[in-house]
Amino acid sequence: MTLLEETDMTLAETIWTELTGTEFRITTVDAGGVPTRSLQAGSGEPVIFLHGTSGHLEAFTRNLGAHADRYACHAIDMLGHGYTGKPDYPYEIPRYRDHLLAYMDAVGIESAHIVGESLGGWVGARTAIDVPDRIASLQLLCAGGTVANPQVMERIRTSTREAVSRDDVELTRARMRLLMADPVDATEELVAVRHAIYHQPDFVENIDNLLCLQNMEVRLRNVLRPEHLAQITVPTLVVWGRNNPFGEVPEANAMHEAIAGSELVLFDECGHWPQHEQAARYNELSLEFLAKHPAP
Repeated sequence: MTLLEETDMTLAETIWTELTGTEFRITTVDAGGVPTRSLQAGSGEPVIFLHGTSGHLEAFTRNLGAHADRYACHAIDMLGHGYTGKPDYPYEIPRYRDHLLAYMDAVGIESAHIVGESLGGWVGARTAIDVPDRIASLQLLCAGGTVANPQVMERIRTSTREAVSRDDVELTRARMRLLMADPVDATEELVAVRHAIYHQPDFVENIDNLLCLQNMEVRLRNVLRPEHLAQITVPTLVVWGRNNPFGEVPEANAMHEAIAGSELVLFDECGHWPQHEQAARYNELSLEFLAKHPAP
């Protein structure tokens, strides 16, 4: 493993109360020349957690403790996101795929279970299509990338750009609450973490690269069509919130129908972050799925 910096810690030294009692480390990995922030915990078969657009690894703080009891967990800030490097080019899906594979190579992972929320699901699905031998199983949590809805794209673009361009924590808070069926789940810890990320100079400078998939022309050349999803052969679980503001239930049904043998679970009273909003239910579901589909 190539490490640029590393800190071993337990929750007593962090703000993440959800990780109390879980031993983990925050490290920066050189993934193909891109310094990549990673939270690593546990041992066993590797599970990599991928967040959504303008997100960061803290999207999974309610899940890592439960999974680290049985698996080697890696939650990363994806290309151009969080505290990961932000090279100056548009972040289209093949770029994210290549960054994920470079991370896996850097930490010595041949094949991993992928948990992808929103954009992370899009990236995981594309990787499972292109290099199925590197993916042991796939979880698509309110995954993006199968439709190009102008209204949803505008909502993502406008809410993100406003929160990044104006140093007003209320805008960041509104952006986080947009994700959740219950605004209480947009905790002040999450708001503070995202606000700090949004106002890094390199994040502000790079916002157009990060939001490029909300441009119709760019999105259409990256979108996953049914014939693409039909190429996914790894075990797949689709999880969707019935109150998802960025995608309606028919999108989840279409993914499920296109991916042979996939499972579909719908969460009531849940928005765009099922793994966070209903963590106990999601963790049980995920662990059962992973146990049924060990890496070959």
